[in-house]
Amino acid sequence: MYGVIVTALGGPEGLQVAELPDPVARPGQVVVRVQAVCVQPADIGARTGMIPGGPVPPPFLLGWDIAGEVASVGSDVNEFRLGDRVVGMIPWYLTRGVPGGYAEFVAADAHWLVPLPDGLDVVPAATVPLNAVTAHQALSLLSLEGSSTVLVTGASGGVGGFATQLAAQRGHRVLAVASHDDEAWVGGLGAAEVIPRSADLASIGPVPVVLDAVPVGEAAATAVEDGGNIVTTRPTPPTDPRRGVRQHLQLISLDRELLAELVGQLAAGKLRTRVAATMPLTEAAEVHRLVEAGGLRGKIVLTSG
Repeated sequence: MYGVIVTALGGPEGLQVAELPDPVARPGQVVVRVQAVCVQPADIGARTGMIPGGPVPPPFLLGWDIAGEVASVGSDVNEFRLGDRVVGMIPWYLTRGVPGGYAEFVAADAHWLVPLPDGLDVVPAATVPLNAVTAHQALSLLSLEGSSTVLVTGASGGVGGFATQLAAQRGHRVLAVASHDDEAWVGGLGAAEVIPRSADLASIGPVPVVLDAVPVGEAAATAVEDGGNIVTTRPTPPTDPRRGVRQHLQLISLDRELLAELVGQLAAGKLRTRVAATMPLTEAAEVHRLVEAGGLRGKIVLTSG
C-alpha cells in the first residue's frame, strides 16, 4: 500500500508519498480501507513538532479521523464483518503515528470505530470524531445546568462549530465568535448572537462560561465573569487568581458510545458539518499548505480509492 509519511519535521515538503507494508489485523483489530481522512490542525502541530509530550521522531504517519470499509477482521472481533462501513478516531496521542490515518489501509483497534450509518457519506463522516467529541467533552467539563449563556470562540471552525450546535441543542444561549463573512453559517448553527472575530471580547461579557475553542487565551478570559468557568483546547496562561475563574483544559479521550451518538446525529440531520474541499491523499503536502494559509470555510478531507 502507499501512505504519506512525515520524513522530516518542519514544512509541508517533509510529507512524502511512500510504499508501506500492508497492515495485518491482530486480535481485537480490523484493517480499514481508508476512503476519507480529515486534515486537522493537530496534524500540522505533529508535522512541525509542536505537540504535547514533545516531537515524534520521523518517519511517522499523521491522521486522526478516518472513514472507510473493513478490509479484514482479526480474531476476537464480533461487531464488524468484511465490507462494513465504519468511521472512527485513531487515538494519535497514544499511537504517535504508528498507525496514523494518512494511508490506504490502517490496522485499527475495533473499539476505535463505530458503524457508518446508511446514507452518510464517508467525507462528512470523517470530520466528526476528533472535533465533535472534543466539543461534547469540553461542554461536559463546564457542568452546565439549566439554561446558561455560553461564549464560544472559533465557532467557524470544527470544534467551535460543533460546540455551538451542541450547546444550543441543550437550550443554552450561545454567543458565537465567527470569522469575517461567516455570520450566516454560524447563525444557522443555533447561535443566539454572532460576534465578529475582531470584536473586543472584554466588551461582550461578563458571561458565566467560555469555551475557548481556538484558543485565543487572555482575550477570551476577559469575557468570563469572576468565579466563572473557561475551557480551552490547548494550555493558556492562568487568569488572575483573585478572580476565582476555574480553568479547564480539554484533551480528547476515546468514547465510542459518544462517537456513535454524534455520527448518528449527523446522519439524521441534527448536526451539521462543513467540508471546504476533498483532495487525493497523495496531495497531502499541498493540503497542509492550504490549511496553514488559512481562510478556509470548513475542513479539507483527503480521499483514496
